[in-house]
Amino acid sequence: MFIGRERELKTLENLYAGGRFEFAVIYGRRRVGKTALISHFLENKESIYFMGVESNSKQNLENFSKSIIEESTGISTETTFLSFQAALEYVFRLAEKKRIVLAIDEYPYVARSSKSFASTLQLLIDKYKDTSKLMLILCGSSMSYMEDQVLAYKAPLYGRRTAQIKLLPFDFLETCRYFKNFKAEDKALIYGIIGGTPQYLLQVNDKLSVEDNIKNIYLNSMSAIYEEPTNLLKQEVREPAIYNAIISAIATGSTKMSEISSKVGEPANVCAVYIKNLLMLGILRKETPYGDKTAKKAIYVIDDNMFRFWYRFVPENNSIIARGAADLAYKRIAPFLSEYMGKVFEEICTQYLWHLLLTEQCPVVFSSLGRWWGTDAKKHTQTEIDIMGEQDANTALFAECKWTNEKVDVGVLETLTERSNLFSYTDKYLYLFSKSGFTKGCIEKAAENDRIKLIGFAEIMKADS
Repeated sequence: MFIGRERELKTLENLYAGGRFEFAVIYGRRRVGKTALISHFLENKESIYFMGVESNSKQNLENFSKSIIEESTGISTETTFLSFQAALEYVFRLAEKKRIVLAIDEYPYVARSSKSFASTLQLLIDKYKDTSKLMLILCGSSMSYMEDQVLAYKAPLYGRRTAQIKLLPFDFLETCRYFKNFKAEDKALIYGIIGGTPQYLLQVNDKLSVEDNIKNIYLNSMSAIYEEPTNLLKQEVREPAIYNAIISAIATGSTKMSEISSKVGEPANVCAVYIKNLLMLGILRKETPYGDKTAKKAIYVIDDNMFRFWYRFVPENNSIIARGAADLAYKRIAPFLSEYMGKVFEEICTQYLWHLLLTEQCPVVFSSLGRWWGTDAKKHTQTEIDIMGEQDANTALFAECKWTNEKVDVGVLETLTERSNLFSYTDKYLYLFSKSGFTKGCIEKAAENDRIKLIGFAEIMKADS
């Protein structure tokens, strides 16, 4: 079942329709659906698909040769080209006569096994780009390699690509398309615990309860995801133990660099190097108060929901899970799920506001959204705003998000109004988001000001219809 990726497919189809030489780079974290995207795009097109393997140059050349000959002639053979240059030149010349797509998946494995592969590809692109109708796709899961060795200024292939696609996990509404049987609230919970990575979504059974899915996916030592975070780190980085310790520290509340350093037991400058790599991998996200880029105020949060849920709940229950006591482990987790979902709901509401902007339904034309925290000068206390977005020096929006079983009361609206008054904007729009709706008093108060918007969870769910 192929879902979503409309924008990426449209980009690839437009490149293909041009009929001239094109070179697209597709990259993204493992399990995010890169191969599925390419396979879907290649349907009903004359193409050569080759996936590199983590082996030597000889093995990759043999596999590449087999893919080329079988796809271009329909004949299965053990014949091997003498070199990658000969193999690639054959494809470029073949594409002088007709439109062909050559997709090289897991490109970093091929390029690492043959140090001259990138330079050879550069040479042939320059030689044939004006005469060949080839559409070349290079795809890779090693984010650092693709960015440094393919996209970067000093890379041999720099300046040759005609498009690049960084494939990201699905957002909340895209994730909802996977599940027909879950209720709306359950879809949010599933998004919160598994995220939007397609391979992980396939582990979810929407005919079971959220509780049963948590038990099957996370509280079962034989499940496909039980060791997924640590296995992914082993594939992506050296010294995974330190990375593991850093993510664990953040998951349990140590979000400032000094706190992470203290919890991990490594100097801050050492932790900074590891955190930089986790940011690049999309596992962590760096936050500063909205409108304030001061490094000292920066905090780090886990940006991937699967990682966030796993590191928050699995390690501390490992001994119980290993003994097959999933029910007991779930009882220890359940009381914290609503609190855990608070940040997830903020993320969902942020995505909803972007949807309003992109569909021209938002009165504030912001360029970014973020959380704000700082000092209330009047009360001399620390305070925060869940979501904030600025249009210009005069106009901004402020939002509060409540994932609770109680209806949001007028007091929450008054608090948001009070916090918005910490800023000097003349035009302020207030958004209240609630899972469970709003009290009569809150609705009546909001009706007095057309710049106050009350958004229930049901309205968010309608955004994709």
